[in-house]
Amino acid sequence: MKRKNFITIGTFDGVHLGHRKLFARLEQLAVLHQMTPLALYFPYPPKTLLSPQPAMTVLSTPPEKKNLLTHGVGVSACELDFQGYREYSPEQFFKKVLLGKYNCGGLLAGPDFAFGKNRAGTDDFLTQKCAQMGLPFEILPFYDAADGTKISSSLIRKTLAAGNVTAANTMLGRPYSIEGRVISGKKLGRKLGFPTANLDINFYKLLPLGVFAVKVRVGRRFYRGICNIGFRPTVNPIDSVIPLTEVHILDFHQSIYGRRIEVFFCEKMRGEMKFDSLDALKFQLTQDKQSARQIISAKQLAS
Repeated sequence: MKRKNFITIGTFDGVHLGHRKLFARLEQLAVLHQMTPLALYFPYPPKTLLSPQPAMTVLSTPPEKKNLLTHGVGVSACELDFQGYREYSPEQFFKKVLLGKYNCGGLLAGPDFAFGKNRAGTDDFLTQKCAQMGLPFEILPFYDAADGTKISSSLIRKTLAAGNVTAANTMLGRPYSIEGRVISGKKLGRKLGFPTANLDINFYKLLPLGVFAVKVRVGRRFYRGICNIGFRPTVNPIDSVIPLTEVHILDFHQSIYGRRIEVFFCEKMRGEMKFDSLDALKFQLTQDKQSARQIISAKQLAS
């Protein structure tokens, strides 16, 4: 007989500490009931796909999420096609998808989980259906941070949007990061003596605004850096919903156009500012460079 799966379902945006607690409990339940643990996830949050303003609304893109789930957490995971299932009633989803396609033998859900058309598949529905089928079903409460904060993806998104990457990193259990291909810009930073890599970032990826001390991964090596995310108010301001992402990598002299790099946020140094002159801007960039060196120690760089 084919081994059944103990399943949890969700969007798991950011794969934060609350999600990690859920996956740890999933492993326990799977062992207890002699099943295989399996996480079913939506690559993008349904709210993002249905939103009239979807830009910058996710913590993790589909490739990032897959990597975090399979390598960061080590859980077996399968993508769910939201568009393919969005019209399914809870009954259809339960029978055709959970029981039929994924051989569900038990379910674990978070406290705010709902599925099916119009999110009609609530905890009450699952409690009733699992009882009818003789399937174990458990709801795991929110994961509380040390200060009592209930960790959620929506709270982390709000925290990042406010520029507080330190608090967001604590809730994520890792540094928030963005990844993108280096594209050609106007080379204004180079003229000031601070060459920057302009990044082409996924449209949906949340970008905190400001100037940040960052670690930058180029290939397998890490470097200190400064990341500016904003609308460039001093020189050639941009008129766009999506801010420009520019990274100055310290002590780095390679050409990396066309390559993908990853930027890890350590601490916000300041907000984006409009300067009266290029000399004032250059002076501030020099100060930012010194601050970034102090914030990102050699020990942090190696970790």
